Amino acid sequence: MASDEISVPHESVSGESSGQHLPTSETVTTAARLIPNQINYIIVSPKQRGNPVLKFIRSVPWEFGDIVPDYQLGMSACALYLSLRYHNLNPNYIHERLKQLASSYQLRVLLVQVDVKDPYHALKELAKMCILADCTLILAFSHEEAGRYLETYKAFENKPADLIMEKTEKNYLAKVTEALTSVNKVNKTDSATLLSTFMSFNKIVEASEDELSLCPGLGPQKARRLHKVFRQPFLKDFKKSDNTNGQDKSSNKESS
Repeated sequence: MASDEISVPHESVSGESSGQHLPTSETVTTAARLIPNQINYIIVSPKQRGNPVLKFIRSVPWEFGDIVPDYQLGMSACALYLSLRYHNLNPNYIHERLKQLASSYQLRVLLVQVDVKDPYHALKELAKMCILADCTLILAFSHEEAGRYLETYKAFENKPADLIMEKTEKNYLAKVTEALTSVNKVNKTDSATLLSTFMSFNKIVEASEDELSLCPGLGPQKARRLHKVFRQPFLKDFKKSDNTNGQDKSSNKESS
């Protein structure tokens, strides 16, 4: 957002309240010339001076610097900040900012502050814009949430992707439970009952519908659903479906 649209006391964004020493824009040389191979702080554009979001960037340091985006989160990541209220008043603003940014960074984030009562139409247009500009759209519903997003992007800059992935168990019981509970309506209790009754996953698969329905608490509907899932082909036969479609098309031509 443009700095003339925000009025916040200067001390709230200078870093004094959080105990950080932040130089003025005059003491920070052009970031494009002096950015090292790796930076351990967020570079903030002077256009963001006065933005309340800066009060909530606490867990990582930040400094003002002469950059094209609003926030540089790393060597290949950046963010543009946009208030929906400001966007409704100046709809061409974000077009120009994205045009200036072009493809300078590998990861480009549009951090949108949702501060209007009816945001849906504006968000729909911004979503289309982000798809065309290859930009990631992130919504924040408070200044604190926006600050946390910026902190998290910086903190996880050099972390492996599997760090935020769901942790899965490696043992046999956990894998069988995960497979069985992927069937609709089958829960972990049902999975434990099936394993204690049939003793192995293979025997569960080979069991008849009647044998499955005899398991306590399973019932005929779950047994029917399980039995059907186990008998379905693991992979769809695309060749067969293509031939069927071709035959249908040729028969339609002949009839016409």
